[in-house]
Amino acid sequence: MTAPVFVVDSLDGTAPGSVVTLEGPEGRHAVSVKRLRAGEDVVLTDGLGRGAAGRVLGTEGKDRLVVEAVGLLAEPESSPRITVVQALPKGDRGELAVETMTETGVDAIVPWSAARCVTQWRGERGAKSLTKWRATAREAGKQSRRLRFPEVAEAATGRQVAELLAAADFAAVLHEEGATPLATADLPADGSIVVVVGPEGGVSPEEIALFEAAGARPYRLGRSVLRTSTAGTAATALLLTRTGRWS
Repeated sequence: MTAPVFVVDSLDGTAPGSVVTLEGPEGRHAVSVKRLRAGEDVVLTDGLGRGAAGRVLGTEGKDRLVVEAVGLLAEPESSPRITVVQALPKGDRGELAVETMTETGVDAIVPWSAARCVTQWRGERGAKSLTKWRATAREAGKQSRRLRFPEVAEAATGRQVAELLAAADFAAVLHEEGATPLATADLPADGSIVVVVGPEGGVSPEEIALFEAAGARPYRLGRSVLRTSTAGTAATALLLTRTGRWS
């Protein structure tokens, strides 16, 4: 079984032989929940692509894990970069979408307040929801042994999504009535891929027109209609396979 991953604020100055103390919630989880002991292997990461393979030297109290770095690790940025624009689902299905897309390998997630979203992020509620999405991405990144966690952007409007699509090397809107399967789309070998996942009520005709004007085309995933909380994960898996990132 691969070593568990823990997040540190920074790995600056860390080299083989360095001693790093894991404290706070991460240290508490390692000591009191995982019950790690001297001699066990761990991986420390900043979530930005840098990591250190480590060996536990010991524990201090209930929330301090003392680790010796035995080697440095790196996870370079992937290409093509895959971004999913995720319409806001109801309830906790947003965190479910973030969790599974992170585990699958998405590079960035953009929350989108689509016209037909039942849920809308406003004020303090919106700030709390964004914090939950980002915390979910962090925890799922650790669970899936990633060193580079996906970026979760601020919630975007339709026009902001259109700007993102216009700058992409490949832009798609998942739509059940799309004439072309995403599985046969002509994908770039590098650069950026942006896929829009609409809400349960579907992408409005006005949004479709806006996104098409920005260069995006409608594509379908398959014969079945997926929920908004699962479509992004399915699309990410398909794109990772077709671009060779899963080879």
